[in-house]
This record gives sequence, structure tokens and C-alpha cells, in this order.
Amino acid sequence: MTQVATNSWKKAVILQNASLRDAARNLTESSQRIVLVIDDSWKLIGTVSDGDIRRGLLRGVTLDSDVTEVVHKNPLVAPEGISPSFIRELMAVNKVQQIPEVDGDGRIVCLHTWDEFITKKSISNKMVIMAGGKGTRLRPHTENCPKPMLLVGGRPILQHIIERARDEGFSEFILSVNYLAQMIEEYFGDGSILNVKIRYVREQSPLGTAGSLSMISELVDEPFIVTNGDVITDIRYSEILEFHKRQESIATMAVRLHEWQHPFGVVQVDGLNIVGFEEKPIARSHINAGVYALSPVALQELNDDEFCDMPTLFERLQARSLKTVAYPMHEPWLDVGRHEDLSAANEL
Repeated sequence: MTQVATNSWKKAVILQNASLRDAARNLTESSQRIVLVIDDSWKLIGTVSDGDIRRGLLRGVTLDSDVTEVVHKNPLVAPEGISPSFIRELMAVNKVQQIPEVDGDGRIVCLHTWDEFITKKSISNKMVIMAGGKGTRLRPHTENCPKPMLLVGGRPILQHIIERARDEGFSEFILSVNYLAQMIEEYFGDGSILNVKIRYVREQSPLGTAGSLSMISELVDEPFIVTNGDVITDIRYSEILEFHKRQESIATMAVRLHEWQHPFGVVQVDGLNIVGFEEKPIARSHINAGVYALSPVALQELNDDEFCDMPTLFERLQARSLKTVAYPMHEPWLDVGRHEDLSAANEL
């Protein structure tokens, strides 16, 4: 358990008149997994988690709504000056990962967080990592090295993904390999160097972001996680898995809000008549984050040795009226597909 440093926990604070979009942005930027909503005197109004935002969106609240629409009022708090051991016991008994500490007037003093390693539990569900791409946009770096093996912070991208999932409790991994596969297999072997179990499925030719899953149907008998081998993120794989189960979904896709601002003022016309202006409008859309939870039945839509990308698989499931859902994510995320992405990843 750690008490978040004074100048760090304050990044998780927003005022009660902020919007839901502000709260989502705060979750991304602060990485505290909680937003502390306060009034002008720093009195705690409530807290907002990623799950609170998701549930709000599901019941029709918009990102432009007030954050108070989803705020969790009367959250569990610790009185100022309470011992760390008691706070730890509070967290364990109440199964929470953060507890704000408040003074006698309800003003926030600090935020306590739980070290995830202490509460780590074993997760039997498997995780599949698509690591067969050629990474042509990253040449010359990928001329003699598969993209998932490029170094970020001194370790391969693939190692970051596996270690993060392992630290959540995942222990069984399936790596789909093709381009320069021997480098990946020689480095990770059976996974024992990372204290996990790794199996390999080998594409004889590139099969897209979903095609090789046709080779794992006998290896999975419960929902599993799939991630692209070039996605570095703080998403909690166990949470998207639990979301997938609660929604009784067949295929769940993590999506991330992407904003793009038009560089020019936009003129709105009706025929030749000017009817309005909008100065540098911002377009917002959800993008595929490259992380998924799938149920084994989804694999029935794949054919052996057939190229198939993940959006196509989702479309096939939708055509059969099987449930596919989006999992809005707000955690830090980076798709290492271009030279500037690789540079950005090494600056994190």
C-alpha cells in the first residue's frame, strides 16, 4: 500500500461543475484510477471511477453532462491521522483500491492506494497476443527484428504486455507468430523466464489480426483476452474480461475516444447560402484500441488458414445477431506503429 505523494494525488481532483469528459480525461492523465470530485473548499463531494463513467454512458449520460451525474456520493473515506495499518485493513475488508483521507470538515488531505501486487489473484483465462506482423511502417527497425521485440525502456514491447498481464494474475499466454518468429520463441521460450506458461501458434502466412485465432479453438474453453502485440497500455485486462462476462457478450472490443480538431474555420452552407460558422470544430469518435475479450463460440466464425481482421470477425458475429459490445477505456494507451510512436514510448 502506498500513500500517493502530495503533488501526485492532487492530479486526481476536479471541481463538481466539471463535465464527464473532464473526468474521463483526468483518469487518463492522473493514472490514479479514481477521480476525486470536490467543491471550492476542497470538501469531497464524491468519487468517480472508470466503471462509474461506463455505467453512466450505458444509461444515456453523455460526455458533456455534469460529472455529478455519475459521481459516487458518500464514498468510503479515512479520517485524518488514522494509522496506515488500519487504512490497509479498511481496504482489504471493503475490497477497494483507493481511500481518500479527509479532515474533520470533509476536506481531502491525501489519497491512499493499494499496491496491486499484494492482492493479485490467479486468473485461469488465457491471453492471446498477436505478434506475427511485419511492422513495415517501422522499417528499418523491423528489417531484422519483429515489431513486438522492439525495445521500449530496455525491454521488448511483448515483455511489457506479458509482465503487466502476469502482474494482474494471468499465467497462460498464447503467442501468434509469423515474421521472424524464431526470435520471439528463442527469447521467451516456454515462458519460465517470466514465471508464466507460453505456447505458440505459427502462421504459415499472414492471417490478419484475427485469422490465426482459428488455430486456438482447442486451447480455450472460457473467455479469453486478445491483444495486438504492439499496444502498450495501462488497461486492466482483468476488468475488460469481467465486463465481457457481465455483459454476456460474445466479443468485446476496447475502444478509446479520439479527438481531432479541424485546422480551419468551417463554413456551414445550404446550397449557396451561408447558414453558419464553426471555428476549428472538434470531431470525436471511438477508435479500436486493439484489445479484446472473446468467448470461444466466436471462433466458429473463423476458417482455417483464412485471412481475417478483427473488425471482420465482429461483423460476422453481428450478422448472426450475436452480442458484440464496446468497452470504453480511459487509461494511457499507445499503438506503437510508427517511428514517432516508438520514440514516444521510449520517453514514457
